[in-house]
Amino acid sequence: MADRKSSPISSRRKPKQARSNDLVAAILEAALQVLEKEGAQRFTTTRVAERAGVSVGSVYQYFPNKASILFRLQSDEWKQTSEMLGGILEDTQRPPLERLRMLVHAFVRSECEEAGMRVALNDAAPLYRDAPEAHEARAAGDRVMKAFMREALPHAVEATRAIAADLITTTFSAVGKQFSESPRTDAEIAAYSDAMADMFCAYLRSLGHGQEQALQPQQKRGQAGKRPRRPASR
Repeated sequence: MADRKSSPISSRRKPKQARSNDLVAAILEAALQVLEKEGAQRFTTTRVAERAGVSVGSVYQYFPNKASILFRLQSDEWKQTSEMLGGILEDTQRPPLERLRMLVHAFVRSECEEAGMRVALNDAAPLYRDAPEAHEARAAGDRVMKAFMREALPHAVEATRAIAADLITTTFSAVGKQFSESPRTDAEIAAYSDAMADMFCAYLRSLGHGQEQALQPQQKRGQAGKRPRRPASR
């Protein structure tokens, strides 16, 4: 386990020319195909090189080991998810709960469309989930969700917002994975997304309503403590 955690998972070098970019893209596309066909247990750098039609040495120019390839695939997926999260939750033209509902639908559909790759990447997660790079890759999405919670629950304390954010993101991950493990029709995806969105929205409404009720007695006490001014004597 110690060796696994200490192994480098970042790309060995960044491609600078169009030709190099094409090579890296071919390697990653081949890696996706190998991962979906063979699974994480049979995923090797040699198989990726064979599928991409390049030498193993060419792969090692950019990726030091198979864990670095898998991490690149996972970090690209995290980046896409974070961009989707930000694009929807940061759209302040829409009410917060409407944005949350849109996010649920987009996320569940994405999970179902890319179920094979996501399941395989989840199996490979022990190779890199404890690496510093993995924590950094997830940080952007966490910041977006925290900012959204401050907007959706303006009167809640920070601890309440943190619990709400963690509950929603954890449910996204666990339930989305479980639901997408079986083939789903468009109607099933829409119905399931609506049900999940209803649950999240009801939860946030209850938190917001509870905070408003808690504020009302404080406001009343503040008003009661104010003494009316006496008219000035002539």
